[in-house]
Amino acid sequence: MSIAFLLNGTPVRIEGEAPTRTLLDWLRETRGLTGTKEGCNEGDCGACTVMVTDAGGSKALNACILFLPQLDGKAVRTVEGISGPEGEMHPVQAAMVAHHGSQCGFCTPGFVVSMAVAHLNGAVDHDDQLAGNLCRCTGYAPIVRAAEAAAEVPVPDRMKADALSLPQISPERSGEAGGLSSGFRPRDSDELADWYLANPGAVLVAGATDVGLWVTKQLRDLSPVAFLGGIEDLKAVEVQGGQLHVGACVTISALREAVKDRLPSFGELLRRYASVQVRNAATIGGNIANGSPIGDGPPALIALGATLHLRRGDEMRSMPLEDFFLEYRKQDRRPGEFVVGVSFPEFAPNLRCYKISKRFDQDISAVCGCFNVAVEGGVVTSARIAFGGMAGVPKRASLAEAALVGRAWTEAVVEAAAEAMAGDFAPLSDMRASAGYRMLTAQNLLRRYFHDLAGVPVSVLEVTP
Repeated sequence: MSIAFLLNGTPVRIEGEAPTRTLLDWLRETRGLTGTKEGCNEGDCGACTVMVTDAGGSKALNACILFLPQLDGKAVRTVEGISGPEGEMHPVQAAMVAHHGSQCGFCTPGFVVSMAVAHLNGAVDHDDQLAGNLCRCTGYAPIVRAAEAAAEVPVPDRMKADALSLPQISPERSGEAGGLSSGFRPRDSDELADWYLANPGAVLVAGATDVGLWVTKQLRDLSPVAFLGGIEDLKAVEVQGGQLHVGACVTISALREAVKDRLPSFGELLRRYASVQVRNAATIGGNIANGSPIGDGPPALIALGATLHLRRGDEMRSMPLEDFFLEYRKQDRRPGEFVVGVSFPEFAPNLRCYKISKRFDQDISAVCGCFNVAVEGGVVTSARIAFGGMAGVPKRASLAEAALVGRAWTEAVVEAAAEAMAGDFAPLSDMRASAGYRMLTAQNLLRRYFHDLAGVPVSVLEVTP
């Protein structure tokens, strides 16, 4: 089975590569394109950033955790393809020189590619666009000044060429002909259901933002493996009867676009989910199926009362999302069963999501608390409070909820509910936070929520001395 894509405007076809060969390794070792750097090799530093274009547009991705089969039918542009055919600099490259945005230069190629993709897409939220690119020498001020200056310059025509050239690529997404040498690439969810039922021990790869580390850090053999990027019927976001139905392969970036106006606090939580490069690859289905107790998606979805949809062969079933998580890294998912999608209310005016982490941007939560309390006539009529980082699974604060429902929405009642929360969790101490810190923080987030609904500024981005 071959893999076909455009590389810096030139069609390439790869035969016989291991399904978990990363784009970064292939670029540097096979093609000699060493401008794309290896830094962390886990999707954190951005030194390996490349531009990938498909029918959905151009996006920045981390080449270090991007497997070659994920590129089938797409276009890749490395830092070598950002400059023109005669060596003329891209506007962001010229601006980096003019504004002294590079020092040792190791991180510069990744910054340049991220900036060039943002420039192409007209994105001017430079701090967000560059949050996934780390620099230890220059500092971000001159780099952001370079991005601001380049934003005034037109996009070079060569940067638009990849989208126009995609039709000349003939993707081969079915894994039938090539066995497992290139991984299985189902064309739709029916094909996946049949194959996964026959291969229940296989690894399913959507964005590879977590699975990629199994290869780069743990050196694991993932075979058999299936790549889900070609399953369009799992990428839909639909509104039905006041519910948002989100397919398992919807990326975090796409999910944020769908909810940022409907559920703004959830959208803001997703803005702080890793980096642009990770959000462009990671999927909500993977975020759920991974079962991490510190994943940021499940607490918000549980607070919304989300329903999870699963499939095994031709059999479909649905369950409340909180019932899916049984214990640490164990879910209610049968062999050969996979996540199809999740549905939740389109609007929830009182939903608030708070992420507490050591770094504000691109960091894993120490505690993530999501609150959805309904108050009518001054009395709490329903309450859903969910946390990540407080137990071995994403978990509701049932005792705190019970202490609220049917009582007046007052500071005294909230204080009693915060105290009741001590019976809901027995958090652990680890490198991110101590058990005592986690418990006090979770209780304080409920207090914060009370003041938030009262209109008091509570965000560190809003509070001023």
